[in-house]
Amino acid sequence: MIVFLLLFVGVPLIELYFLIQVGSQIGALPTIGLSIFTAILGGALVRVQGFSVLMRVRDAMGRNQVPALEMLDGAVLLVAGLVLLLPGFFTDIVGFLLLVPMLRRLLISRFVHVVPVQPPSDRASTQAGPQVIEGEFRRERD
Repeated sequence: MIVFLLLFVGVPLIELYFLIQVGSQIGALPTIGLSIFTAILGGALVRVQGFSVLMRVRDAMGRNQVPALEMLDGAVLLVAGLVLLLPGFFTDIVGFLLLVPMLRRLLISRFVHVVPVQPPSDRASTQAGPQVIEGEFRRERD
């Protein structure tokens, strides 16, 4: 509950503070222009890195491997893109930090170690062939 309070109240207040401080130093129009520029630059960087992640996913699938880490990398890139589109300098800093591949890998490795992974159930691993679900159906005419 406290996390959502910080996200929905704390982050906008921090953004307002930074926008007011920067606006008082360089003016309102340059501040708006800088915010738009960071959104455009961040979007372009997310797009380039997203295509790179997509190619790694395709390569892993071509080797018959599960691209789990690549998918998490793509999810972090999605969050980075969303954060970069929000107006403000604090979220832009967070978004640009998420674009650094080494920091993304560190974040993903921490996430993988914290979240427990459940092994597949014995029933699914011992079953050979497609899974069949029995049922009845009735075709109705128009």
